[in-house]
Amino acid sequence: MSNLIYIMGKSSSGKDTIKNEIEKLLSCKVYVPYTTRPIREGEKDGRDYHFLTQEQFAHLEQLGKVMEKRVYRVKVPEGTALWTYATVDDEQWKSQGDFLTVGTLESYEQLQEYFKKEKDKNLIPVYIEIDEQERRNRYIKRESKEKQPNMEEIERRLQADNIDFSEEKLRQAGITKKQRFQNYDLQECVSKIKNYIDSEIEVNKTFKDKNQLEEMER
Repeated sequence: MSNLIYIMGKSSSGKDTIKNEIEKLLSCKVYVPYTTRPIREGEKDGRDYHFLTQEQFAHLEQLGKVMEKRVYRVKVPEGTALWTYATVDDEQWKSQGDFLTVGTLESYEQLQEYFKKEKDKNLIPVYIEIDEQERRNRYIKRESKEKQPNMEEIERRLQADNIDFSEEKLRQAGITKKQRFQNYDLQECVSKIKNYIDSEIEVNKTFKDKNQLEEMER
């Protein structure tokens, strides 16, 4: 059984840093998601995302390859644009072993439904959290390094995240206490996450039949 370690959290909670640290500690591959947004300075196609045109993405949908997707309306210099982010059933999944990626609560819920049909794949959720003031401080510090800092966008994202990751939505998605990790001390947080992932992988090895595992969890 392959496991997809799915890291989630609000903006500036440290998801990508933790992903990089976990990747060093575990023998797993990083799953590269897809997007139709323009590539940003410093990004590399195939490393950060697979960057597609809207037409290329529509073709993947027609082939039934899209496992989950999210579409966002964003402000751009020309006005507004629709950007799609997605998980795709591509060549990456043909390799053996476990995978690691970063995503949203919305995408995690969609993948839960998709993985119910995949008897040889299992999701391991990891939710990263910090308090609101610390998150704001980190976000402002990060944005200030950009050539054209967008403070208005910071406020929009902070508010949107509080809606997208509300306690009610976390409960609906089945995120439990043991899957939540506070990121104030990076090394301590990473250590706790690794121990949790190791235990989940061991459980999944023991119960190779997902139906048997789901029955035990109930």
